[in-house]
Amino acid sequence: MTSNGFTCIVTQICYQQAGKIAVSTKRKTVVAVIFGGRSVEHDVSVVTGNQIMQAFDRERYEVIPVYITRDGKWFTGEPLLDLKNYQDEVISHKGVVSAILSPSVQHHGLIINPIVGRLQKNEIKRVDVIFPAIHGSHGEDGTLQGLIELADIPYVGCGVLSSAIANDKAMTKTVLKQHGIPVIDGVIFTREDWLTEREAILARIKAMLTYPIFVKPATLGSSIGVSRVQDDDMLSMSIDIAASFDRRVIVEQGIVGAVEINCAVMGYGNQIEASVLEQPVSWEEFLTYEEKYMRGGGGMKSAERVIPAALDATMTKRVQDLAIQAFKAIDGRGTARIDFMVDEEAEKVYLNEINTMPGSLAFYLWHEMGMSQSDVVDRLVKLAQDAYADKRRNTYNYQTSLIELTAMRGLKGTKGGQSIRQDVEI
Repeated sequence: MTSNGFTCIVTQICYQQAGKIAVSTKRKTVVAVIFGGRSVEHDVSVVTGNQIMQAFDRERYEVIPVYITRDGKWFTGEPLLDLKNYQDEVISHKGVVSAILSPSVQHHGLIINPIVGRLQKNEIKRVDVIFPAIHGSHGEDGTLQGLIELADIPYVGCGVLSSAIANDKAMTKTVLKQHGIPVIDGVIFTREDWLTEREAILARIKAMLTYPIFVKPATLGSSIGVSRVQDDDMLSMSIDIAASFDRRVIVEQGIVGAVEINCAVMGYGNQIEASVLEQPVSWEEFLTYEEKYMRGGGGMKSAERVIPAALDATMTKRVQDLAIQAFKAIDGRGTARIDFMVDEEAEKVYLNEINTMPGSLAFYLWHEMGMSQSDVVDRLVKLAQDAYADKRRNTYNYQTSLIELTAMRGLKGTKGGQSIRQDVEI
């Protein structure tokens, strides 16, 4: 097995009908899975990343693990494929080396050992597709997607804009309201506001909302920093906790009697499919980090849930339609898990959050629709390639004579372009 360009070439011996032996080649798609990261959801990302890597058919894919440490250092190597190695200092294992994703289109992949001495050379590892598997900050928020866009490599999941919108719960509400999608009312403010206008903010919350209420960091997931507040005594402390995780805080109205219902979506453009619905089962007032990820150690796929959710056909269809509508509203692609609060008695549905990097990739929801984990990653890679092909249809090279004219005349007076604009030929 050798590496050649974008793909790994595998030579096989094939027996033809005539009894002769012929040699054929199959190209493995090279996929770099990026996980870990500088986020409070680092451990969740490591679990998700390893689940994704295990899902790939190794006869058809060459999987490159790319691990980002808690302090932002990038590594690759075979030991990163085994989740057991993360129980100790995984980057100290033999075979783990430094690696970074090059933003230069000429590399189209990873630079291995980017900082080397005179006796060593770095290596370029070209990849076909990048599979981001980072939850939360510096990965799910559009920052990693921006780096991959610069590198001009196909990648799985939502783009820069949709990732940034969905990661920010406040911005999500703003966008969805514009599209007529029902969201939960809330009060949004910054950490600075809280430090300087505490009493005014508390007064606004009490005037707009009634207990129970939820206090959340605006850009975190996995229920980290989230509190269910029942009275005034808990409110300030819960806001302090949320503000320690994020610059912006959301205080939302609790919907008494409503149940949490989740729906995954997958697709690109107008071809979006909704999964079956799930109802997470919590022993607390809401699904905590421990319930989502610590029971059984299998990430979201090991959490307790009812699938399909116990909703009638009409309400089920309504939730699925809203999930597709919301995914389109943020210009999503790939996959996401969209979380709702459903009040069946009042026949009301509220969209709560959009998770563009759902825990365990919501494998368990697609499994109920007859898709294996391998099927899911296959589909997501194909969607990434489709989105990239669509992007290649855009025009990025726009020729003008502006530089030539400016060089001839000098830079003086070019601010605003008034002295040059008349002569520019497009």
